[in-house]
Amino acid sequence: MNTEIQEASDILKVIESANKLKGAEEPSGVLRGAQNAWDLLSDEQSQKHITTGSGDLNSILGGGIHCKEVTEIGGVPGVGKTQLGIQLAINVQIPVEYGGLGGKAVYIDTEGSFMVERVYQIAEGCISDIMEYFPYRHDKASSGREHLQPERFLADIYYFRVCSYTEQIAVINYLEKFLGEHKDVRIIIIDSVTFHFRQDFDDLALRTRVLSGLSLKLMKLSKTYNVAVVLLNQVTTKFTEGSFQLTLALGDSWSHSCTNRLILYWNGNERCAYLDKSPSLPVASTPYTVTNKGVRDTVNSNCKRVRVM
Repeated sequence: MNTEIQEASDILKVIESANKLKGAEEPSGVLRGAQNAWDLLSDEQSQKHITTGSGDLNSILGGGIHCKEVTEIGGVPGVGKTQLGIQLAINVQIPVEYGGLGGKAVYIDTEGSFMVERVYQIAEGCISDIMEYFPYRHDKASSGREHLQPERFLADIYYFRVCSYTEQIAVINYLEKFLGEHKDVRIIIIDSVTFHFRQDFDDLALRTRVLSGLSLKLMKLSKTYNVAVVLLNQVTTKFTEGSFQLTLALGDSWSHSCTNRLILYWNGNERCAYLDKSPSLPVASTPYTVTNKGVRDTVNSNCKRVRVM
């Protein structure tokens, strides 16, 4: 009963605030911030993307990972989810002079899979590619050789290790203050978003409500602070049509919590990525590979379009 009274009180406050807007010359309160669709389109088209390291993967994603959007990346163990997460944490730092965002990354590690040695290796691979593609520009660029050091890339990743779902909730709630103080952050990666909620949360209805609240907060952060939010997800089995099939964890309700959904899977011995959900892009698939330098294109492009249901 107390909860119902509180909810009714909150509703009345919203109605009262809306009524105060009647007759006002300037919109304020809940109406502040209205934009027309043309401005929204222009803003979207002017946004740069975070490269994945694979041109084919960038292509099916419409240029790469988008800022102001939440992208879920799921797949079986060992297919390369963490590798792609680390790659994005490095690539977001590519200086503007070389076509990057020149931003920083927040990496929230729930599983303990973040290996600093591998991060260093991927940073070296990124620098190697920059030197190869821009052999003469790095001497003239304002960032110059000074920024193109693996140590600098590692220093611009803010790492949070969380060991329970309560810590995960606390860190996500803290992000708004953190982003307000670190305005150069351009990507938030959670690896994985589901781990502690699958291990420790028995009340499924409560879990759904908590995760819904967290997803709304992450969506708001992505829009407010112009950051890309990448949620790495695990897989589970689902019994449907008389057989068990692989599906991403947390059920169908969680699928509404992201703007884009990318599924990584094995096609024989080849890694493939399938764009399962996007508001503006067609479903598509492409192979990719994980090398010593990180996520890259594969020379073999004979990848079937397989959908995880």
